Amino acid sequence: MTITNEDVLKALSTVEEPDLKKDLVTLNMIKDVKVEGNKVSFTVVLTTPACPLKELIRNNCTAAVQKIDASLQVTVNLIADVSSTRNNQPLLPGVKNIIAVASGKGGVGKSTVTCNLAVALARMGASVGIIDADISGPSIPVMFDVEDVRPNIVEENGKHVIIPVLQYGIKLISIGFLAPAEAAVVWRGPMASSALKQFLADVEWGDLDYLLIDLPPGTSDIHLSLVQNVPVTGALIVTTPQKVALADARKGLNMFKQPQINVPILGVVENMAYFTPQELPDSKYYIFGKEGGRQLAAENNVAFLGEIPLVQGIRESGDAGKPHVMSDDVTADAFKHLAERVAQQVAIRNSNYSATQKVEIKL
Repeated sequence: MTITNEDVLKALSTVEEPDLKKDLVTLNMIKDVKVEGNKVSFTVVLTTPACPLKELIRNNCTAAVQKIDASLQVTVNLIADVSSTRNNQPLLPGVKNIIAVASGKGGVGKSTVTCNLAVALARMGASVGIIDADISGPSIPVMFDVEDVRPNIVEENGKHVIIPVLQYGIKLISIGFLAPAEAAVVWRGPMASSALKQFLADVEWGDLDYLLIDLPPGTSDIHLSLVQNVPVTGALIVTTPQKVALADARKGLNMFKQPQINVPILGVVENMAYFTPQELPDSKYYIFGKEGGRQLAAENNVAFLGEIPLVQGIRESGDAGKPHVMSDDVTADAFKHLAERVAQQVAIRNSNYSATQKVEIKL
């Protein structure tokens, strides 16, 4: 029996991408089909290197091709090309996805989530950057152990450009790099917004799959400045389970959903979901309540991205400047799972919805 490339593509047209709900051939995810005797090989281009279903896709492809002939030797190569709806953008042209990480309330661990999410995505093969947009309370330099580092400034085409700090494979920029650590940054809203604009326009970000924006608590000028300057792919809402945090997180979520802003919500992350003592790794104590973040996601019909436990190691890692996901222990798996879920939701969002538009009106 002679097998052709067309036979292979026909077989693969029965394999559905689990998240996007379309077949791999229609999605143009199949490349480099080769048939040599009873050996068949091809490449599947995933929408993210953090795809949580890559092995399921590989197995389904193999099974589909072997339906032609069970004796075929099938080699499935997996590569990733992160999806994007940002084409020909004058600002941040090399950045595929801009993700706002927000919370209504301070102290819920938003920066901790941002740092560990960034490192988890990078360790899975993505290129990632972070803008620390919490101008009055920057914490990214501490959490990445670069408090004493200063970014370089170079001249390109007659313009001065800031080179972001590189740590653990993540490109970073923060007001904490530009002001003394002990100094209080007391700025009115327009000054803080101006700093964010500079971080967007005057930093050499290069090519990135994901640029995470660590926003300050609440709904402030910084948030409005972000959506007025760049089209944001989507927003993550970080909360803790207790009622007061959920009330503020709900306001933050609703801000992005306003018709004049209209930034898609990628999902809700519940931080400090439960306490697990180091000596009792299988125990869960719900100190701040239970499943509040899950309920917030359900009532707004958005994805629940996962629970992050309250463990001493996460706090210690942040203080030491080494994000906890790098420790590879059991609790670090929560951040790896979060990274997979975020990448998954970005891919679904980019497949199902048109590009977010900049907010053009004064708010």
